Amino acid sequence: MHRQQVILIVEDDAALRGMWRTALRLEGFGIVEAADGMEALKLIEASPPDLVILDIGLPHLDGIAVRKDLAAQVFSRHIPIVVITGSTDDLSYLDVNCILKKPVTTDHVILAIHRCIQSATPSIGVS
Repeated sequence: MHRQQVILIVEDDAALRGMWRTALRLEGFGIVEAADGMEALKLIEASPPDLVILDIGLPHLDGIAVRKDLAAQVFSRHIPIVVITGSTDDLSYLDVNCILKKPVTTDHVILAIHRCIQSATPSIGVS
């Protein structure tokens, strides 16, 4: 039997988190949630997910700091990241798998997740 892939949703907007949680569970993913960057890092350290959905505008520790921390750690640098943000800043320097600008539909989120998970093969690595 195949292990269920787990996605960590890091989003401070509870309504958005709930919408994505529902859609991704229907797609067969296991879901873990964090409302801020500090909580996300603790969850990732305890049990690294298969993919992270990351908002940039988070309380306590923003998504940019979370991304930098994940990239610096051996146990987390391979995890694919899909940034979903309302920011209009150029975020191409973040070196993440995908950047989606809010508002975004659940269909776009699901498509980006499937693309990222399929392209992330641990034996080859993610560039």
